[in-house]
Amino acid sequence: MQIRVLSYNMHRAIGVDRLFRPERIARIINHHQADLVLLQEVDVDVPRSKNLDLAKVMAEAADYPHYATGLNVKLKKGKYGNATLSKFPIINSRNINLTVGKRKARGCLHSTIEINNSSDFCQHIEVFNLHLGLSSQERVRQVGLLINSEEFTSLALDTPCLVGGDLNDWRTLLAPIFTDILNFQCATNHSSGYHNPYLTYPSFSPTGGLDKIFFRGPMELIRRKRCWMGITRLASDHLPVIAEFELQAAVKKSKQAESQSENIHFLI
Repeated sequence: MQIRVLSYNMHRAIGVDRLFRPERIARIINHHQADLVLLQEVDVDVPRSKNLDLAKVMAEAADYPHYATGLNVKLKKGKYGNATLSKFPIINSRNINLTVGKRKARGCLHSTIEINNSSDFCQHIEVFNLHLGLSSQERVRQVGLLINSEEFTSLALDTPCLVGGDLNDWRTLLAPIFTDILNFQCATNHSSGYHNPYLTYPSFSPTGGLDKIFFRGPMELIRRKRCWMGITRLASDHLPVIAEFELQAAVKKSKQAESQSENIHFLI
């Protein structure tokens, strides 16, 4: 089964023209029809975004029945952080604290999503949606916090897994940690490897490849691209990145097989 993933720092739906226009973000999401959408800089109940829950607004506007939020920064009124939208059920979600010392609060929203479209196809995919800090040393420590979290260390190497978001990694220093040490592949480069990333920031004339999607497990990369619609140069200060994967199925056990397995386990 193929799934499409989009990662986008939506900049609170405030464009480079300084106008709050959530309908532009919704239009971009709708255009790409991704199964999973990883959003960063999502306001909830903040005056600058008309006190809206932007995760809910985007989910409803782009027809996503499931969404989760991980709010990191507390303002005088409201909060903001990351949000994951899904066409498929989100089984559970939790926000992982990636804040380093007294620096700005940061986090990674972990969600377990059930990809299930028929009686014989069922697979869970683990999704980590993050937004890292502005200092290179801070970002390295934040990756350390992520990969030492219970949510990450409990994963088997063959578990389908995505790590995506705004890494703020101007010099592509973090990618080797994921690809060379943690056995991920990068889906947001012009070619294989990680040395030639899609440039996504600033949106009107990008010079930095800050937005990434990494993947691991029984997933094959089919297509990848950077969104370069005219509206994306204005809607946010980042450009979205999109990747499509072929996801292998985890075949459901029959009740008889499950019963046999339980009997064997009991005997052991």
